[in-house]
Amino acid sequence: MSQNKKTTNRPLVLISVMLAMFVSAVEATIVTTAMPVIASDLGGFSRYSWIFSSYLLMSTVTVLIYGKLADIYGRKPVLFFGLTVFLIGSVLCGFATSMEMLIFFRLIQGLGAGAVMPIATTIIGDVYSTEERAKIQGYLASVWGVSAVLGPVIGGTIVQFLSWEYIFWVNVPLGIIAILGLARFLHEPEREKKVSIDYKGATLLTVSLSAILFWLVEGGQSFSRLSVISVSLISVGIGLFILFIFVERSANDPMMPFSIWKNPVILYANLVSFTTGVIIIGISAYLPTFVTGVMEQPAIIAGFALTAMSIGWPIASSFAGHLLVRFGTFSVSFAGTISLVLGASLFVLMNASSGPLWAATASFFIGVGMGLTSTSFIVTIQGAVPREKRGSATAANMFMRNFGNTFGVALFGAILNASLMNGFSEKGLNFSLDDVNLLLTAEKRESLGQEQLLALQNTLDISLQWVYLGVAFFAVLSLLLVLRIPRGKELYNVDDRT
Repeated sequence: MSQNKKTTNRPLVLISVMLAMFVSAVEATIVTTAMPVIASDLGGFSRYSWIFSSYLLMSTVTVLIYGKLADIYGRKPVLFFGLTVFLIGSVLCGFATSMEMLIFFRLIQGLGAGAVMPIATTIIGDVYSTEERAKIQGYLASVWGVSAVLGPVIGGTIVQFLSWEYIFWVNVPLGIIAILGLARFLHEPEREKKVSIDYKGATLLTVSLSAILFWLVEGGQSFSRLSVISVSLISVGIGLFILFIFVERSANDPMMPFSIWKNPVILYANLVSFTTGVIIIGISAYLPTFVTGVMEQPAIIAGFALTAMSIGWPIASSFAGHLLVRFGTFSVSFAGTISLVLGASLFVLMNASSGPLWAATASFFIGVGMGLTSTSFIVTIQGAVPREKRGSATAANMFMRNFGNTFGVALFGAILNASLMNGFSEKGLNFSLDDVNLLLTAEKRESLGQEQLLALQNTLDISLQWVYLGVAFFAVLSLLLVLRIPRGKELYNVDDRT
């Protein structure tokens, strides 16, 4: 393979990649921690889920496109573009004065974020061998642990002493440093052939996924699930996606190479990535609301309860790299899904009197499950395809997780809102969805009478229990899917480094 004369500095590239991943990861933990305060300030609790889903929608729609572009043009230019757009969106989010503006700016953030995680992970797949990859995943996973510890601390401190706007601005300097580091120390091989861009596939994929994801998020809120708008959206989305599949099967350089899905390990790894994506967003989006609104804990305590998940993640991922080489994909991912089921069960049993330590323990087991499954899947997939398909294969796996995130936000948002409205109606309470904002800060809780406070908290408690039952369902489904993965230690058949 033709190489550039300059040699890639692997340790400094690893540091730059970790920094780029940290920028994306810490943004998620900071925003999640501060969301109760943001919702209270900007209003519109009924649009709460859109802060997450707008970001996820754009990152999900674009991740496959970025993966393919990275295979065509190289990792650096695509990652640089994504990081730049992400940082611009971050700056704009801080200037939002309404929930609608924040949602729009989160769309811009998501447009850039679609490139960050998959391309950063693909770069590691390029510069390290398969066995090295299994070990290096521990370093990459540590990014989540560090961001989980620092995110709530930074977010809580900013909300406490400054203003929530600054949570979107703190990662801008770090993103710039990551870009400069990769520009200086990463040197990719020469492109040896011309590759056509699958514009038709990219257009079909973008429009179809946008329609499906918009239907998932807004159905039941802006329009009825049985309305003409609803039926039209889902029909167009599914119809164009089916057309996309047919187009991809005949394309010279398809946006999504479906041939790699014939490998049963890759197939079930991607399906489980979808179900675990649903689980992770169900916990991330609504655990702070439970700890803050039901348990009456401050935002920083809610953040630390969520932090336990991202502490368990890198710890498990560090062990997974060694276990993967020794025992194989099935054994490691099976252990991971058992941990997911245990964590989900603890969430189902949690109530207002359980305390934040219970929430943190359940969160930790979810993190362990994610660390074991995600590490085993990404290492296996990257080792099973040649370099020219590695970007697309990595992006496909992350697409499935992102799609699970977006599906989960829509599903759990609908479950929560429906349960809240039903609870208010059954108890004869004159509350709306936006009145849940009154539970999210100590000052606003004091404005409620004791009877109103308890009634509102009880309704929120019961409604969130339905969300956790949904999380438990997808944890069990993940376990059943993992049981379909072939046994054995054989992880890969290709090793093609930069």
